[in-house]
Amino acid sequence: MDRDVIQYYEKIETESDRLDKGTARLEGERTREILQQHLPAPPARILDAGGGPGAYAFWLAEQSYEVHLLDAVPRHIEQAKERDKDGILKSAAVGDARNLDFDTDSMDAVLLMGPLYHLPVRPDRTAVLEESLRVLKPEGVLICAAISRFASLMDGMKQGYLFNPEFAKIVLKDLNEGRHENPDMDPRYFTTACFHRPEEFEEEITDAGFDLVKTIGLEGPAWLLGNFDELWADETKREGLLTFLKMVETEPSIVGASAHILSVAKAP
Repeated sequence: MDRDVIQYYEKIETESDRLDKGTARLEGERTREILQQHLPAPPARILDAGGGPGAYAFWLAEQSYEVHLLDAVPRHIEQAKERDKDGILKSAAVGDARNLDFDTDSMDAVLLMGPLYHLPVRPDRTAVLEESLRVLKPEGVLICAAISRFASLMDGMKQGYLFNPEFAKIVLKDLNEGRHENPDMDPRYFTTACFHRPEEFEEEITDAGFDLVKTIGLEGPAWLLGNFDELWADETKREGLLTFLKMVETEPSIVGASAHILSVAKAP
């Protein structure tokens, strides 16, 4: 993995509670909905590869799943171990999703919530998908995340970054190549990543041998709302927003407007 990615996550302070702030709350809520819909029932065995400090791993373990957490960033695993006072995770280790230390046909589900957008070279992403397929049992579930090719353009418009010449260069590369680079390591502009078109993401998954179930625009266009905090605090409005997002989550003309794209697939 690009060292810039490791350094980015070693330095920032927010990843452990990121899903509790701003529009990331929508990302977390919608992801948990998808997990509930598609994961096998507990106590199924789940590998959360690239799971950071364990936001989803702990939530799943609390529901009696057997959860194995893996991440390439040592700090994330340290945070997870500090949090896991009661030992509800089956394991938590620093590791590489391209080379998993788990037996073939040993997992009921694999989550890839970060590796496929932090590996900008396709052969690396293919290696992750093929390793996930290897460790999954037949008909095991894969749930994986990508960042939309258009995310930096839309976020730049919302935040005003688009009018910064340096950020504009980054966006041009994103749109033309799908490779996001932040050479000055400005923490506002994320880190090295691959930004996908929805159809490109689906192609990578099926080429690796998976049967695609569905692809979802996780936040839809709602992550661009200027009054998001106010809306989210109102339970009625929040439920209404979630209802409408579910209605259009697979609409092809809207999926790419989401910051995150989520695909659900199965091992043959």
